[in-house]
Amino acid sequence: MKNISVIGSGTMGNGIAHVFSLKGFNVSLIDIAEDRLTKALATIDKNLTRQVDKGGISESDKQKALSSISTFTDMKEGVAQADLIVEAATENVDLKLKIFKDLDGLAKPEAILASNTSSISITKIASVTSRPDKVIGMHFMNPVPVMKLVEVIRGYDTSDKVTADIMALSKTLGKIPVEVNDYPGFVANRILMPMINEAIYTLFEGVGGVEEIDTVMKLGMAHPMGPLQLADFIGLDVCLSILRVLNDGFGNPKYAPCPLLVNMVQAGHLGVKSGSGFYKHTRGSKELVVADQFKS
Repeated sequence: MKNISVIGSGTMGNGIAHVFSLKGFNVSLIDIAEDRLTKALATIDKNLTRQVDKGGISESDKQKALSSISTFTDMKEGVAQADLIVEAATENVDLKLKIFKDLDGLAKPEAILASNTSSISITKIASVTSRPDKVIGMHFMNPVPVMKLVEVIRGYDTSDKVTADIMALSKTLGKIPVEVNDYPGFVANRILMPMINEAIYTLFEGVGGVEEIDTVMKLGMAHPMGPLQLADFIGLDVCLSILRVLNDGFGNPKYAPCPLLVNMVQAGHLGVKSGSGFYKHTRGSKELVVADQFKS
């Protein structure tokens, strides 16, 4: 696999393009709007520059990486030569099913189709294609250039060869792949999201404040980031979406999203991406300031 196409140029998509380009792959970055692609390239440039400044890569490495990325607003053109296509669109079932159905008709017959989904069934995604044996999950962690883990999710019909190829490819990227089976939330989010949801319930029920809850988890359990701060970082809308997948998939009320989370998402308080969640988020500032609604 030498030619990689990435569908979606947001936070995850541009991060995935970043790591592939840095390892010498030819990357086609695809999105529906030119301005999104321009923004994505600027982000990749900035993050590569950060690596140069820290001594992790050379200026030459940075320039080679940038020159290996091409951008497309036409999906047919963008995936024509792809050996592997990694979908990193919004975490929405209907959107992903449409993308994979389209990709199946546009990509080379031998191309592998991967999804960066954090919770949606790979088997369900594969079912809309004529190549379910070549559909797999590659769940990168955010931020992609920094985090080592890749959750490799095999659907019901994913072949042993495709799984082995993606495991090996992930190692080539300098990542540590972990193979998991296709059940709601996989491993990472099946464990993480109930913890975040319980932290929100703990706040909702008045057991502790935002800072108190996060401090307990950081100092008591050695977590680098408290669950409420992490929820803001992930995006409260994404957290809600994953919890709904878990709740629907297992039919177990223990996965039911906290009403406070539902209200915050409905009000547009999504965390870092909206500037406000459990904390206030000001671009360029790393200071943690509790949102006004949660100040005692």
